[in-house]
Amino acid sequence: MAPPNGKGPAANADPEDSDNESITSIQEYELDNGIPQPEDPFIAKYLAGRQALIQQEKRLRHDVAFRRSMTPLARQASKILAAIRKRELRDVWTNEFEESLMDANGGNLYPGMMFALGRDRMEATDVWKCIEGMPKGALLHAHLDAMIDIGWLVDQGLAERGLCLVAAQGLSSKERRESDYVEVRYYPEDEVKQLARKGDEGNIWSERYVAGTPLPIREAQRMFPDSETTFKKWVVSRCTVTAEESLMHHHGLDAVWRKFQRCFVTIGQFLFYEPIFRRAMQRLLGQLAADGIMYVDFRVAFKFPWRGEKRQKDDGGNYEGFFTAFGEEIEKFKKSEHVRSFKGARMIWTVVRRSDTREIAESMKECVRIKKKFPRLLCGFDFVAQEDKGRTLADLTPLVFWFRKQCMEAGVDIPFFFHAGECLGDGDSTDNNLFDAILLGTRRIGHGYSLYKHPLLIDMVKEKKILIESCPVSNEILRLSSSILGHSLPALLSRGVSVSLNNDDPAILGHGKNGLSHDFWQSYMAFENMGLEGLGTMAENSLKWCAVEDQKTPEWIKGINDGYMGKTAKAQMLKEWRREFEKWCQWIVMEYALEAEDSDEAEDEDDDDDDDDEESDDE
Repeated sequence: MAPPNGKGPAANADPEDSDNESITSIQEYELDNGIPQPEDPFIAKYLAGRQALIQQEKRLRHDVAFRRSMTPLARQASKILAAIRKRELRDVWTNEFEESLMDANGGNLYPGMMFALGRDRMEATDVWKCIEGMPKGALLHAHLDAMIDIGWLVDQGLAERGLCLVAAQGLSSKERRESDYVEVRYYPEDEVKQLARKGDEGNIWSERYVAGTPLPIREAQRMFPDSETTFKKWVVSRCTVTAEESLMHHHGLDAVWRKFQRCFVTIGQFLFYEPIFRRAMQRLLGQLAADGIMYVDFRVAFKFPWRGEKRQKDDGGNYEGFFTAFGEEIEKFKKSEHVRSFKGARMIWTVVRRSDTREIAESMKECVRIKKKFPRLLCGFDFVAQEDKGRTLADLTPLVFWFRKQCMEAGVDIPFFFHAGECLGDGDSTDNNLFDAILLGTRRIGHGYSLYKHPLLIDMVKEKKILIESCPVSNEILRLSSSILGHSLPALLSRGVSVSLNNDDPAILGHGKNGLSHDFWQSYMAFENMGLEGLGTMAENSLKWCAVEDQKTPEWIKGINDGYMGKTAKAQMLKEWRREFEKWCQWIVMEYALEAEDSDEAEDEDDDDDDDDEESDDE
């Protein structure tokens, strides 16, 4: 027996020698008992057949064409990145106890753990460093008002002279400060003085506050009464789903959606004041371009009050001022000296799906009017907000056909990019939005989370060249999946469905930064079948299906089929992306050359001799 201090012969033994002895002993046991060995002919034949079956299935996956087109450099980069992933699975994402996570999840660490718990650790890894530098193509599913850093946004509001807080009653309790509506609005200095009230009647934090009294935002900050937090933290809490809230999956979808939708109201009060909006656009586009994004299809629900600089009243549903600022800031950014690869951004007009018929119809009219006035900026139409609580596409179908008629009479073409299948149901009215989205001619499906339950619709999506805009991190935080490991993404990719990765609402949902690196990293680390080939395929897809230029449906389909061989703006973007991708692969090979020495030598999974008779999905 070893002494209590552990310093005995057993403690000094080499663990590797012990492992070798154990392996030898097991082999002797197997041979003594006639247990077949892997090199025996019939076992080898079984294993060969097994490998052939795996390869046969992989030829049905989404990335088969990309795999075949990879250069030797890209293949080497893929192997190196896989080796880094393998090392980090072993050394970084272990199940060893760690005190910093004790209260949160008991200390278990693994790739694909809940995003809020793993974010800081993922951003310190070599795989993150590689993924962050990857050219990612286009961002196709992103809500503009959920992408601006909230802390920065509040600072901008505090720096603007004339911005005031207004409420319907005093925010005198913690409960009122959490839930009551607060308006942020510009007031001229003389009007603030005219409407000001003395004492508690002018203090928005008092029970005696007189409704509608404007209080300069700096004064509101100075008078903020809660000793447990600060004014800025209070505003930020009204605009974000906190890390704690993102982990409370047992509260269900409806609870998190109620908080999520309230965030947009407060954000809009700050963001859609013209001076702040213009600065926000420059900051946002810079962040996206730095993350390797060439182009963006934004979405905004056109229900917000747009206020020009030093204007107290909003434009009353007229969004010319917004689109003027939107277009000018995009062009300004594209002309910046440090910007080379960014090609631009456009807007998908969205309407809140729970709105009544009159409100939707009026918004549709404004959409058509704006398309005629700003044809280069508006590229599509969609319905947004929680599917389970809103009107179904079946219910909205008469309005959809009416909208088509309005477009035809106005001589404009506004394609559909419908949200559908962002739900957990199977066969209920919300899940059935997928049927209507396809039948109504959507070019892409936002989220499509429940599509994997519908084999017929999967075939239709592939046949009609419809892309799924997948948002893994968003789907986790909004409680469709408990983590990336439970996401439906692999089920779609294995069936050859075309997918792009998207960030949806990064500022509200706690990403901490803009771009696509979090969703790319999560997908790469969570799924063994993903590989660099899978990420590359989805980046390619994002460019093939982006709405960078207006196209009739036949032209749209032809552009997707032609890919790199086309003569459109998208084809040029694809070629430029591929050049940047090869440069990035070269960087990986040079930066992590030593990792290649440790990588396992694997058989080529894309043996052209075996695949000559196989048709690729896209090219």
